[in-house]
Amino acid sequence: MSSKLSRQLSQVLVGGLVLYFLYIFISALSIVDRRHIGTEDGTYINSTTDSPYLKKLSYDLTHNCNSDLCRVQNLLDYVTEIPYKINRFNANSPQETIQKNFGDCDDKSNLLISLLHELNFESYFVLVPKHIFVIVALDDVHIKHLKKGLYLNGRKFYILESTAKGSSIGFPFRYKISEIHAIIEPFENRKVDIESIEWRL
Repeated sequence: MSSKLSRQLSQVLVGGLVLYFLYIFISALSIVDRRHIGTEDGTYINSTTDSPYLKKLSYDLTHNCNSDLCRVQNLLDYVTEIPYKINRFNANSPQETIQKNFGDCDDKSNLLISLLHELNFESYFVLVPKHIFVIVALDDVHIKHLKKGLYLNGRKFYILESTAKGSSIGFPFRYKISEIHAIIEPFENRKVDIESIEWRL
């Protein structure tokens, strides 16, 4: 009887362990699926994050601003001052990019869009061949008639180039519209449905 009972307990334990490892495996696949998007050049890794540290940083960087234009430019200036360096091995989190004081276009764009998110700016990733940049929606009369933008379904978004030191809002679009692989909603990590894209004033 005790032998039969111990055999049953062993089977229950083994079954429980198998279910646990299956759960861990499926959870890991789900995380990979949420963070990774395949492109023609390889795989883009989303490392956006919410954190009290980034929220405080975003407010500290913009406390002297009286306009959204100033807020976005201050965040962009902060990120472009971080040296550009190709990160071949893994994607850094925004905090790691700050701590290491370097990053590539993925790292720096993830940091920039995380800071924008903390201030509730609508912004997206744009994936083009061998590069990623950020676009932001801004309704500001001081820039509206001066800088071209990407119009997504009729709404104007300005390019923010996180790898160009000293760059300003409304960075030039140096690709063909047909080269846009995807536009990504950063915190859901999903491709945005776009019916029309234009590059114009």
